[in-house]
Amino acid sequence: MLKAYSWLTFCVVVWGSNFVFGKILVEDFSPGLLTSLRLLFIVVFLVGLTSYKKNFKRVNKSDVLSILLLGVIGVFINQWSFFRGLQTADPTTSAIILAMTPILTGLLAALFLKEKLTIRMLMGSILAIIGIYCVVVIGGESSLHFDKGLMWIVVTMITFAIMIIMTRVLSQRIDPFTITLYSNLVGFIVSIPFAFSLDTPLRMSSNMTDWTLLIGTAVVVHGIATLIWNNNIRHVDASKASVLSNLEPFVAMIMGLILLYKPITGVEILGSLFILAGVMLSTYQRKSRYKGTRG
Repeated sequence: MLKAYSWLTFCVVVWGSNFVFGKILVEDFSPGLLTSLRLLFIVVFLVGLTSYKKNFKRVNKSDVLSILLLGVIGVFINQWSFFRGLQTADPTTSAIILAMTPILTGLLAALFLKEKLTIRMLMGSILAIIGIYCVVVIGGESSLHFDKGLMWIVVTMITFAIMIIMTRVLSQRIDPFTITLYSNLVGFIVSIPFAFSLDTPLRMSSNMTDWTLLIGTAVVVHGIATLIWNNNIRHVDASKASVLSNLEPFVAMIMGLILLYKPITGVEILGSLFILAGVMLSTYQRKSRYKGTRG
């Protein structure tokens, strides 16, 4: 049990660090190109792993359209908006906003999957909104000013929630690894033309350190960490695992302090606590549905 929690904590640290590493990468790579390159290395890793296991599976024709939509919305747009947002958005604030994904997922499930919308979820949503107000408005020392980068991070949150819903529906017929492989492949193919049309000017680093960081984060964050999480989540209580995953904003704060020398403010801590409380409250009865797997 201790070993499982240690691996899950490792995954949370990796995912929380992704905000800071993404902020570093967009300084040297334009968002569209960065998205395409990252998806390329993710696909190479997944294809290599599938070939090693000799576990290629075909997708039924009836599911092709869903995989295509998932690849475009849940992978390409999700990844591109993340890096586009980090050009100007603060990584800690971005992590705090994305922490609201479970709440939005629950609301979408109630709307499209006809699941029950509880008072607990509504109360949790209010707490989370208060937390975002603390960080974005009060922490930004401005009157209702919403940074353009944060708007793209909101798009990232929305597309991530859509991805969770679509993956949940598809996973009733297709195993999660196959969904991840084909959706990322679609996302990569779609990203290629946009890598050269969305970015003006096109920027690509010639520094080997930047390329190492790019490849390493692509493989570790979306490959290795996801597989470790999905493998160890079976051995622990889902509610405790969900609390761990909701600690990503705090990891982003610490990594921002260490790598970007960004001080942690009291408002950020307060806002994070409100959002963490809101997410835990609203997902208390839904944790096993949405927090079980990643990727």
